Amino acid sequence: MFETVRNAFKVKEIRNGIIFTLLMLVVVRLGCQLPVPGINRDFFAEWFSQITGDSFNFFNAFTGGSFENMSLFALNITPYITSSIIIQLLTIAIPALEEMQRDGEEGRKKLVSITRYVTVGLALVESLAMAIGFGRSGILETYNAFNVIMVICTLTAGSAFLMWIGEQITEYGVGNGISIVLTINIISRIPDDMTSLFTMFVSGRPLAYAILNAVIIIAIILVTVVLTILLNDAERRIPVQYAKKMQGRKQYGGNSTYIPLKVNTGNVIPIIFASSIMQFPVVISQLIGKSGGTSIWGHILRALSSGNWFNLATPWYTIGALVYILLVIFFAYFYTSITFNPLEIADNMKKQGGFIPGIRPGKPTSDYLTKILNYIIFIGAVGLVIVAMIPIFFNGAFNANVSFGGTSLIIIVGVILETLKQIESKMVVRNYKGFLS
Repeated sequence: MFETVRNAFKVKEIRNGIIFTLLMLVVVRLGCQLPVPGINRDFFAEWFSQITGDSFNFFNAFTGGSFENMSLFALNITPYITSSIIIQLLTIAIPALEEMQRDGEEGRKKLVSITRYVTVGLALVESLAMAIGFGRSGILETYNAFNVIMVICTLTAGSAFLMWIGEQITEYGVGNGISIVLTINIISRIPDDMTSLFTMFVSGRPLAYAILNAVIIIAIILVTVVLTILLNDAERRIPVQYAKKMQGRKQYGGNSTYIPLKVNTGNVIPIIFASSIMQFPVVISQLIGKSGGTSIWGHILRALSSGNWFNLATPWYTIGALVYILLVIFFAYFYTSITFNPLEIADNMKKQGGFIPGIRPGKPTSDYLTKILNYIIFIGAVGLVIVAMIPIFFNGAFNANVSFGGTSLIIIVGVILETLKQIESKMVVRNYKGFLS
């Protein structure tokens, strides 16, 4: 990895792209500290501290703490992520969007444009809900129409500006603009989390206990990171052979390749879907100020919150973890089923004269791919569950409360590896250009 970065700085074009990306990330982090006008930040900080460890921590980690600070970028790029997922799902249900997806570069540009409009619409709705919902609770210094409109415009503009920054990084930087913005937000929370762990388990303890706790914390982090890297890179390669064809006096085809099926086919999407469904009732209850108390509804809400799982004092709330695991597995299958079509791949292979050794072309190939896919989806889903549950377990059992978790680690590792691959590909392209010239 370090060798790749060092070699990249030797190439002027790539070096300029890296520097441009870093400057844009500085702008992002500055925007995460600037407060929204008219906001009572002390009131919001006190309100947020009362729900630490619950549903809003997931959102706060994705926004790099800007939500907790109620800054210009409080919504951050979460509306863009949501709109991207919505558009991707709608391409399966709406034939017009599916046609755009198949139109190549021109269709992709149209889908990107639609995603932008949906992003602004979602940001407007979310900022409206926050301005009115939190405003009634006292977050605004003066709750009136002017301040509400000002907060709505500020938060919507901040989200749209971040989307623009992400696109600029994609075009003029190192690529993966939106993903890099999300990653730097998550990484910005790690120093505070490490400080919290040090204060809780190391500082003030006897030397032997302090060293043991530090070693355990480092070992858990390393194991989680290694598992995440393995989960991100693991794939099942299906061999494909192409039949030989004679055209005139020349022979074509006869080569062999493979279909790479990623074990983690859904990436982090199943966790996001599962977490969103689990947290939705909790978020709504907190926004309207109805926690449920000691009623049955209150116990259900606490069971849905990951901060109450694996707590020895209230072990019955851990049933929420079982629901979460089932949801992750379900969405792993669901998301893969709408993004990967074995029948379409089998038909394309048949048209191009390709076949899997030992498997007949057409429907038998489709059935074979489906069978293999079902196996690796389950393995990937189990891996996702393990990575996601490790931080949740230690949070509940040992009160090791940190804002980043399995979802964050999967995103960080995935984005870093993908960005390095893009930099390497640019270096390879440049070397070919230099050789040809």
